[in-house]
Amino acid sequence: MSALAQRVRAGLRDVADPARAPAMQAYMKSAMPYLGVSAVPLRAACKALFADLRYETSAQWQADVLGLWRGAQYREERYAALALSAIRAARDFQRLDALAMYEEMIVTGAWWDFIDPIAGQRLASILAAEGQPMKDAMLDWASSENMWKRRSAILCQLNAKAKTDLDLLYACIAPSLDSREFFLRKAIGWALRQYARTDAAEVTRYVAARGDKLSPLSRREAMKHIGKA
Repeated sequence: MSALAQRVRAGLRDVADPARAPAMQAYMKSAMPYLGVSAVPLRAACKALFADLRYETSAQWQADVLGLWRGAQYREERYAALALSAIRAARDFQRLDALAMYEEMIVTGAWWDFIDPIAGQRLASILAAEGQPMKDAMLDWASSENMWKRRSAILCQLNAKAKTDLDLLYACIAPSLDSREFFLRKAIGWALRQYARTDAAEVTRYVAARGDKLSPLSRREAMKHIGKA
């Protein structure tokens, strides 16, 4: 283990409640065990552990993130890797050359608690910085055989609000419209529901135009707030 990985494991153990670990593992249906660190102390521990880190290059930062990720024995250590990927000192490194790192984390993580923060935050940052090259990458992911890469492409504009590129959103949704995968149907509905907060009329139009091509789950999620209004 690297010195950083040792500090992270020790720091997480210090705030762990082992009695909580079995329930956390069961809830997440995780093969990887938990230490028993809930969200609030996890965030505080990571903030303290990473506060003084500085990186000269993206490669150094990526090496530390992937070192934590690959060497993790407990799920919280992978959550710490996610936190390290988002530190302020790495803000300028959210560029296209980090995409391969995130792709590895998405493919090997293969569950929503890992994928959704990467898609909605990290991939979003790269999209904002890189424009068309990142759009091309997301369009490629949207047709991937890997479900989690597809989900990531659908969710990469989750928080874009008025800056949402609708052509990209709809193009990333299209290859998964006929999928029976729950996590893809849910992602489609979630992405549309989020954009409906900005333009409910457009989402209503899109849902109506797609007819039965949208699954009931996707349609229900997309229209949730519109229906309440």
